[in-house]
Amino acid sequence: MCVHKRHGNLLFWVKTETHNEKSQFIQFFNNIKIKMLRTFVGAQKYLGLVNRKCTQAASMKLCTAHIAPLTSILSIRHYAPPTHIKQSAVPNDSGTMSEIKQQMMQRLGLEPGYQPLPKSREHLLKYQPKLEELPARAMQDSFTSAIIPLSTNRSLQDKYVTYLGNVRMGRLLEDMDMFAAWCCHKHLVVPQLPADVHLPYTFVTILVDRIDFANTVASGTEDIRLSGHVSWVGTSSMEVVVWLEQMQNGGYKKLTRALFLMAARNATNTAAAPVNPIKPANEEESVILAGGIDRKRQRQLLCAQSIFKVEPNDPEQTLMYELYKRTTPTDTMELNKRILPPNCRWMSDSYQMSTIPSFPEHRNHHNRVFGGFLMRTALEISWAAAVLYCKTRPKLEHISDISFEKPVSVDSFIKMTAYVVYTKLNYVQIMTVAEVLDPHSGSQVTTNTFYYTFSAPHTVTEVLPRSYHETMWYLQGRRKFEYSMGLKKT
Repeated sequence: MCVHKRHGNLLFWVKTETHNEKSQFIQFFNNIKIKMLRTFVGAQKYLGLVNRKCTQAASMKLCTAHIAPLTSILSIRHYAPPTHIKQSAVPNDSGTMSEIKQQMMQRLGLEPGYQPLPKSREHLLKYQPKLEELPARAMQDSFTSAIIPLSTNRSLQDKYVTYLGNVRMGRLLEDMDMFAAWCCHKHLVVPQLPADVHLPYTFVTILVDRIDFANTVASGTEDIRLSGHVSWVGTSSMEVVVWLEQMQNGGYKKLTRALFLMAARNATNTAAAPVNPIKPANEEESVILAGGIDRKRQRQLLCAQSIFKVEPNDPEQTLMYELYKRTTPTDTMELNKRILPPNCRWMSDSYQMSTIPSFPEHRNHHNRVFGGFLMRTALEISWAAAVLYCKTRPKLEHISDISFEKPVSVDSFIKMTAYVVYTKLNYVQIMTVAEVLDPHSGSQVTTNTFYYTFSAPHTVTEVLPRSYHETMWYLQGRRKFEYSMGLKKT
């Protein structure tokens, strides 16, 4: 007998002899569909854009295979504000990003103009509240939105547009970083603070957990809306989720979603400061809060398992040996001699570097370099490295694990180096390292590490490590790629 099954445009036709063989083929076909569904959801090319109920229904229809991890991944990616929060978006409108910047300066008591020695805020330390004095807040209390008015502000268009007419994603990262700090302002309420006293707090970015991008191409001439709220808090830290949407064809289309981890500091930025705890307003907020707790656990686990802290696992050590065999000649035992396989490039030949002086234009109110500026600069040199490696314009798919390890003084020289550390099919994984250079001693200190995933329209040249050190970077890039693409959760 013959059995045929169709999946999309694919038709499977198999000749079977018995009913048992027919059953085995159907089971085999269903397993293929399950794997395709896993790849589809896990690869995240449409994650957040597909209907979650439809995805769950399809998975239940295929078979009873265990795919709980997929639903858990979907549950923590919010590409649009939660339902009850979204309904209150209009009353919480904060205006434009320029207006938000002015509001934050007023709340903190900052004045326009640069001063080599920032104005002292020590007098605000006595107003620092204790944790028990801060009332609990719901997520909807910190929800707000803002507009980047590209459709009406021609001067603003010049700052945001690329030569193709699209939006510079680096500029949006700067705005998202500032907007995340504004959400922290909205969350924080100090009942005992006198009305005429400035806020005795400052907020700094600790890390950006991950940023996922939709397939919508952002235009440089249409308004962009930022929305966000605090989704989890510790004693002095806050997780903020931020969405970007753009007005297209009469409605807002989703662009991206990011998770920022912010730290609350005292008025002089010398110690941690307590923040209001979160009390979920309803079941929906409880689910989001539980997701924040789970993400904290995952961050701690990933940090503890870093390739720079513990030795590679067994599969990775096997991969290391395979890389050694591929790049070592078999006709000689000469030490340190390596061969490059066809259609490959050495990692040591696949990087771009730039040294950038910083200026007061890029400062925060402590005369440190604004984190958003570092994010924009790192993204732009990483994109340049990806273009030159792929020999075409790639698409930015994911940004993961942007860490801010040390503050950067406003008079620093910043060296940015973007390395291609891993490739897979048409994907390129880039690790960008930011270092501060001391012009007097010549020393350099790493302050930030960034990871980017780009996709090209065609298969890219494979990158290979030449040394043990590069192999560790290769494994780290592989881990980041698999995590970003949903192929590995931890």
